[in-house]
Formats: sequence, C-alpha cells, structure tokens
Amino acid sequence: MATRGKLEVDIDLKSSADKFWETIRDSTTIFPKAFPHDYKSIEILEGDGKAAGSIRHITYAEGSPIVKSSKEKIEAADDEKKTVSYAIIDGDLLQYYKKFRGQISVTPNENGTSEVKWSAEYEKAAHDVPDPTIIKDFAVKNFLEVDAYIQNA
Repeated sequence: MATRGKLEVDIDLKSSADKFWETIRDSTTIFPKAFPHDYKSIEILEGDGKAAGSIRHITYAEGSPIVKSSKEKIEAADDEKKTVSYAIIDGDLLQYYKKFRGQISVTPNENGTSEVKWSAEYEKAAHDVPDPTIIKDFAVKNFLEVDAYIQNA
C-alpha cells in the first residue's frame, strides 16, 4: 500500500507578481549567483529551461540536508497565469519518494504586492519515510530570499 500526500503553503510577498514571476522563471541563471549557499548550479539538459518538456539538473550547495542533486522536468508553464508545475525525474529525492511533483503559482494583490503558492504531491518509497516538510521549508526559505533579493536589487 502506497502512502501519498500533499503539502501546500501560501506566502505573502513584498514584490510585485510580475517581478517575482520573472525572477522565478529565470532561476537557472539567478539562483546559483544570488543564492550560492543553496544552489551550486542549475543546468539545462533539454529545452530552454522554462517551457513544458524542459529538463534541468540542479546541484545543491554543500550542507543540503537530504538532496544533493535532482533532475526536474517542467510539465506545464503558463506565463500569463504565472503558474508552473514540475516533476522530479531523477536524483536523491527519489530514494525517499517514488513520485514528487510540485506546482508554483504567483498571484498579484491589489496593493502591488503578491502571493506565491507552492504545493507538492508525493508518494513515499516506504511507510517510514517522513512527509517532505523539509522540502516545503526549503521552498518557503527560497521564496522569502527571492523576495528580499528583488527588494534589494
């Protein structure tokens, strides 16, 4: 019997939806430079790194708790709606989770700020594997760092 689950988090941002989305979409270039404490490199293996079907290889910085490297495939992206979904197709995370899919959406607020929503659906590789709250916490930290990066740019 498989153990499946879903995690979600909503984060209020100071940045505009357009600016935050633009930065997230350019993560291949920006993240390793702006956040070297988290990302060693992000390499595009197929596609342009943004469109559906693109595959990226992410190498995390030293000290990453459970994941050193992962390959993700962008399953869908809509720049107008500011949504992207991806699946982890290879790497350390798949030792713990048979399936791991994430989705990010950015929504503007009336006051010029925005909100980012991150969700993940997963299937554990074994019953004793914990829920991936550590991945959710990393995503929250990343989004807050991106927001601060934009504010300081």
